[in-house]
Amino acid sequence: MRERLTKSDVEKIKAEIEYRKLTVRKEAIEAVKEARAQGDLSENFEYYAAKRDKNKNESRINYLERMLKTAEIVSDDSRADEVGMNNVVEIYFEDEDETETYKLVTSIRGNSLDNKISIESPLGKAVLGHKVGDRVKVKISDTAGYYVEIRKIEKNTDDTEDQIKSF
Repeated sequence: MRERLTKSDVEKIKAEIEYRKLTVRKEAIEAVKEARAQGDLSENFEYYAAKRDKNKNESRINYLERMLKTAEIVSDDSRADEVGMNNVVEIYFEDEDETETYKLVTSIRGNSLDNKISIESPLGKAVLGHKVGDRVKVKISDTAGYYVEIRKIEKNTDDTEDQIKSF
């Protein structure tokens, strides 16, 4: 599956790759060298830990580079009166008679514990592009779903606090 990324996401990923290649990689290689110099590798925990950390860093670099190669760039622009990327949206859930506030983000920034929902999620897909007062059906499957109402939209272009998920 192709990740849907904004230009801001791409820049953050490129910055992380550069940091990992120029800083973390050098530190990891040095840690492996130091641990190897301690002698017998068969019982050298520091050596195995340093190798594991080095390999984790290389895996993360490969993952991010692969993500960039296959990514689909999406716009984070939207009209002033409709739900768009990086907007904070107040949503009324009819079935529970509750109101929740969420920020719509790309899938790599999604974090339900922090009320950041992906535009790929059923709720994100349903509300994207709608206006205040719209009643929208959130499809869970072909036969199941629920209704929500968009109560408020706040435009939020500052995404500096958003972090890209590390897997």
